[in-house]
Amino acid sequence: MKLKRLNKDLISERLNKTLYGSRTIVLVITRIVMTLATLAGLSLLAYGYGFNPQGKNLQQLLQGIDTIFGVFVVTYLVRWLYAFRRTNFLRSTRFEGIFMGIILLNGLINALFDNFLMMALFRLFELESYDQFYEEFIGIALFVVLALELGRFGSQLRFIKINPSIAFVLSFILIIIIGTGLLILPAMTTAPGGMPLIDALFTAVSASCVTGLIVVDTATYFTFRGQMVILLLIQIGGLGIVTFATFFASFLRAGAGFKQRDLIPDYLDTETISSARRLLRQIVFLTFAIEFGAFLLIYFTWSGFEFANIGEKMFYSAFHAISAFCNAGFSIFTAGLYEPGIREAYLLHGVIALTLIVGSLGFSPVQDIFSPSRLRDRLAHPWKEWRLSTKISVNVAAVLLVVGTLGFFLLERNNTLDSLNLSESLITSFFQSATTRTAGFNTVDFAALATPTLILIMTLMFIGGASGSTAGGIKTSTFYVIIASVLATSQRKSKLFIGNRYIPTEVIYKSLSIFFYGIAIVLIGLFCLSITEPDTDILDLTFEQVSAFGTVGLSTGITASLSTAGKVIIILTMFLGRVGTLTFAVALSRRQSKENFKLPSNNLMVG
Repeated sequence: MKLKRLNKDLISERLNKTLYGSRTIVLVITRIVMTLATLAGLSLLAYGYGFNPQGKNLQQLLQGIDTIFGVFVVTYLVRWLYAFRRTNFLRSTRFEGIFMGIILLNGLINALFDNFLMMALFRLFELESYDQFYEEFIGIALFVVLALELGRFGSQLRFIKINPSIAFVLSFILIIIIGTGLLILPAMTTAPGGMPLIDALFTAVSASCVTGLIVVDTATYFTFRGQMVILLLIQIGGLGIVTFATFFASFLRAGAGFKQRDLIPDYLDTETISSARRLLRQIVFLTFAIEFGAFLLIYFTWSGFEFANIGEKMFYSAFHAISAFCNAGFSIFTAGLYEPGIREAYLLHGVIALTLIVGSLGFSPVQDIFSPSRLRDRLAHPWKEWRLSTKISVNVAAVLLVVGTLGFFLLERNNTLDSLNLSESLITSFFQSATTRTAGFNTVDFAALATPTLILIMTLMFIGGASGSTAGGIKTSTFYVIIASVLATSQRKSKLFIGNRYIPTEVIYKSLSIFFYGIAIVLIGLFCLSITEPDTDILDLTFEQVSAFGTVGLSTGITASLSTAGKVIIILTMFLGRVGTLTFAVALSRRQSKENFKLPSNNLMVG
């Protein structure tokens, strides 16, 4: 055995010596080829999905994609050959290696057995067009390959000197630009000539900022491909493109730079970079696990609606599961969940409500509550409590849910709830209370709500969900800190304590700043809307503006009728509401002031 291993090492050493002289030039050429293949792959994806080629053009497209696959498989093998430590290379790129192996195996099977695997999947899902199914399947595979390559490229961003907050803002701008470019392509919509630029921009911002406000009917205006683009924007926007980039970089063992890592503790509520990196992986896997669980529950709770086939039912289930967990509020029903046949599906409403509540709790609390390691630890040590941030997130969410449920029920029992019995009214009220804190689904007609109800909903939308979650608003922790500091001030306390923990003055200042910026954005946007939309009721404009800032997506029905200037105002509001007012302010600041001195104090009369 030892002799066999020794011979293997000698062969490997000789091979390395033979390849050493050409290693640099070969790897440079490989890098150039992979870059060109990535650009070509992106172009083929845009052409295939955006222009819907047919006949000979489609065959040429598929041949081009097969060529791109071949290039990536060959370059992977070349990188493995020139890695010298080939076993370590396979370990560090195991996901990429497995996927390349699947591509190679599928190509060989298709060549030898005439695509029988694809045909089997096609019959399983009862789809109509094999060519379209094959094109979609190959397109998804190409997207995964390109995502892996872009993830490796993203790991090189650590060498770029840029403020982490600016990187966070720019990441959303980038995904919005890409989303807009995709949505204006002809094959994305059923409208002749494609989607107008302002409407495509509005939809891309609404999806990537997980808002849910729409200027067109998502169910009928977009094709399946357009809906897939929206779903992808929701998923990336919900988790945050920086989270995705850092995750893929760490997953591929390429490492994340300090600038990328600086973002993680701020957004994931953890003290160290190493723990943040572990938490980041857990969050992504936990997110997909929750979305998959929600998908299964939604799939088996549809009632009152007939789907054309299993594939359509699966897509509808997946779309609403991801939209719910990411608190996006997008639906592929014309009337949302108020669609006839869906509005009475109360079990379905309960599943979606629970999914969006979990999504609004925040990634760190979800990991603290649901991760297997935390569950095992609490079972072994029952005295261990949740983290303070988890307690605040859960307790404030529970209080707001109860207040919203009772408030909606009492205010609407003789209005929109008039035709429902007590249990149906309570379920509907609970759903509205949950969805108003940034999800954006509706099971009642919001245009028919009473004025006091709209004011209650606007309050809940402004508060939003938890910090570090897919939700918007000023966040529940911000709201709690402000309330706690007000109570402490009224009791003449010089310091703020929450749960036997001292809250630094910096946190209080940050909370007040977020609250101030939130109020300022809402008021400035409302002032501008009152100028651009003079014929629209001011209450409807206020509701629209607060909904955009809270990235909620609820509307009284005026979104589609807004002028171009009005749409631009809502676009900016959604963007500022998603990236966070304080994050945006920090991103614009060039440097942090250092106060290494102390000036004489002076009492200032306020109030």
